Amino acid sequence: MISIYPTLPSEMQIAAIPVACIGCRNGELFELQFEYAYQPIVEVSSRSVFAHEALVRGPEGQSAASVLAEINDSNRYQFDQACRIKAVAGAARLGMKEFLSINFLPNAVYRPEVCIRTTLIAAQQHNFPIERIIFEVTEGERVQDRPHLVNIFHEYRRFGFKTAIDDFGAGYAGLNLLAEYQPDIVKIDMDLVRGIDQHMPRQVIVAGIVKICKDLGIRVLAEGIETRAERDFLISAGIDLLQGYWFCKPVFQGLGTIHDNAWA
Repeated sequence: MISIYPTLPSEMQIAAIPVACIGCRNGELFELQFEYAYQPIVEVSSRSVFAHEALVRGPEGQSAASVLAEINDSNRYQFDQACRIKAVAGAARLGMKEFLSINFLPNAVYRPEVCIRTTLIAAQQHNFPIERIIFEVTEGERVQDRPHLVNIFHEYRRFGFKTAIDDFGAGYAGLNLLAEYQPDIVKIDMDLVRGIDQHMPRQVIVAGIVKICKDLGIRVLAEGIETRAERDFLISAGIDLLQGYWFCKPVFQGLGTIHDNAWA
């Protein structure tokens, strides 16, 4: 698929997008203080970092839960926009050359073609190519309106962004969603990954996901890997993208590197 914005959006292209709502425009004025930690996503075939996932943290590195506990219906929209701005700015400041994976709140997006304007402006201002941005649904977000989520994904892809379905196999992220939309990446829920080397039902389920995604042309990412045995089984199952403490923990306001013993 050819992107309508193959690199950085021009001012004319941004101007062609309808003006964002007040909630979107005020993303930079969001008062709650937060920062980001970045965790590498590893590509097995090249043994290198494929992307970095931006993970919300408190201003001094506190847990994501401490920040998300302050998010409600009155500030959800501004928070979502502020997240995009800060994630792109942080990636550019750190000199990130790999993909940047940003979680988004689908329940905070009224019209995706309008709400994306802030991200395009941030990419332009910080000289970060939009084709290196992956949008994935944030963990724990409960999606009641699946057609709305599918529409968001389609719009993001139309603008040139990569898309990912997070926590596949849990909650909203199942086969019904995959039948309606095929993202660039499917992230297998970490509950399926935990101890998979010793759990035959999980092995069968993951093998099925890998087969389905291969047939649909979707890359599979397994997250939450903490042991060598989990790593080895997932690689043997044909999964090329891996993420977890085994390779590198999230780095607060920095870019992590793959541990020296990650491939041992």
